Amino acid sequence: MIPHLPVVLGRAGSGWEVPWDSQISRRHAQLVWNSDYLQVVRLESARNPVFFRGRQQHAFAVRTGEHFVIGGTTFSISDERVNISVDSPPATNEQAFSPAYLQSVSYRNADQRIEVLSRLPEVISGATNDEELFVRLISLLLTGTPRATAAAIVAVREGDAPEDAIEVLHWDRRSDYAGSFSPSGRLIRSAVESGKSVVSIWNRARAQTTATFADQEDLDWAFCTPVLGEACPGWAIYMTGRLDPQARLAAQSRGPEELQDELKFAELAATTLHNLREVRLLEHRQSSLRPFFSPVVLEALAGQDPNQVLAPREAEVSVLFCDLRGFSRRSEQGAGDLLGLLNRVSRALGVMTHCILEQGGVVGDFHGDAAMGFWGWPIEQPDAVERACRAALSIRAAFGEVALRDEHPLTDFRVGIGVATGPAVAGKIGTVDQVKVTVFGPVVNLASRLEAMTKVLRAPLLIDEQTARRVRTEVSPDVARVRRVAKVRPYGLEAAVEVSELLPPVGDFPQMSDQHIAAYEHALDALQARDWDDAFHWLHQVPADDRVKDYLTVFIAQHNRMPPPDWDGVIPIATK
Repeated sequence: MIPHLPVVLGRAGSGWEVPWDSQISRRHAQLVWNSDYLQVVRLESARNPVFFRGRQQHAFAVRTGEHFVIGGTTFSISDERVNISVDSPPATNEQAFSPAYLQSVSYRNADQRIEVLSRLPEVISGATNDEELFVRLISLLLTGTPRATAAAIVAVREGDAPEDAIEVLHWDRRSDYAGSFSPSGRLIRSAVESGKSVVSIWNRARAQTTATFADQEDLDWAFCTPVLGEACPGWAIYMTGRLDPQARLAAQSRGPEELQDELKFAELAATTLHNLREVRLLEHRQSSLRPFFSPVVLEALAGQDPNQVLAPREAEVSVLFCDLRGFSRRSEQGAGDLLGLLNRVSRALGVMTHCILEQGGVVGDFHGDAAMGFWGWPIEQPDAVERACRAALSIRAAFGEVALRDEHPLTDFRVGIGVATGPAVAGKIGTVDQVKVTVFGPVVNLASRLEAMTKVLRAPLLIDEQTARRVRTEVSPDVARVRRVAKVRPYGLEAAVEVSELLPPVGDFPQMSDQHIAAYEHALDALQARDWDDAFHWLHQVPADDRVKDYLTVFIAQHNRMPPPDWDGVIPIATK
């Protein structure tokens, strides 16, 4: 038994099954080995008493040399140690069987094994850790292999000396077998190195003349089945047992094929064990990668070659940049509590990333107090624009809600958001020394500039022309609305960009009605057509607290309501 690991004893217990005694309940007692004694506790589901030292006991400790009784079965505690036999006796007949061969042959007595076989996946998958897994598997192997006297899960460790290279992870034997258990190191290494099940059958009369057979003088056979796969390095199932006289005669003519059913059962158990461990390894790797990859990336990686999935390739993407406003001011005020400030910024970035991931996006990067997310990779997303817009509006709403709560740690922070859509290269990008999963291209720069322009144009959420066009045609007004803000020439660029504001649906933002949006866009059209008096007139029909309107109003006033001689309808942005 594994020290300190609770095991349930019963006819259908988890770890120690005794199906031969009808007086033992399905779950009769809990056993815990505490290094030098066995703690036994009778469970409430037990129908019959447990006797220890001649008396009924509910809970007691059993030491080496003592025993307890349930029904007609006596459970004795003995100190037994396993020694790997470095030199095993020569086999009268030895043969190796590949997994493919064992899977192709049929059981001769399938009806006798069907119940045990049907329980195999449940018994193995129900284990919560490796120790419980080993206990369950060995118990199942002995139940499904009547001619086996002992079974073990072993592991061959690379680089160790031959006598130390094999570790017995767990073993058990039948209660009616009093002999010692000394697994053959040669047989185990042969199976693990070849990747095939290797079976040995001994001739007792001949083997008794060898000194090395003294430990196995009442055994007729042994085999070792490797557990293949990265998740079970060097693991194998080792079983040994006896044959009745008739089977012993059959083995002389049929050789190792006499144990075909036992081998096939062990191969099935090894395959199930391998599959379970591989799934757990994959889950562990995904869990460890979760902080670094978005769920949509992990989903794409499942069962695929990471190098192919993450290879840089061109894709149509929607990119979102979100920057935290008020960080510099809070940095100065919080200079004496930088860890506290870091926690607040981390919470703010957490709001951004949560909204990005919630809409199936990829968190591409962090830039100090800003986050970048994108949609359209690693799998194509026809609704990438809508997803990006939903995420952006969710971020805006989240920070708008906490701004009304003075006691909230994020109440002093605001955000500026830019969203742009277009072709880009996405995937594993970087140098030979360091890479990250991100997106690269002009559309990324545009989204970043849009985010920066939110300060100048006084709109919390700006989108480019392509995103705006697709929102108007593909996204319901119940999700998002669009207002053209201006045609601008960003700082450092020659090309003009039409910039729009992404607004919540009117039900969530009634202070800006559809009529107000139409009035503003009338003003913008008049501005670009050099009719600045008409533009000024339409702007006065937009709510006074609309800060985007203030920007155009100030721009017109600075030019005395007269367009410059070279006016082309494009407003230059003087700062980044």
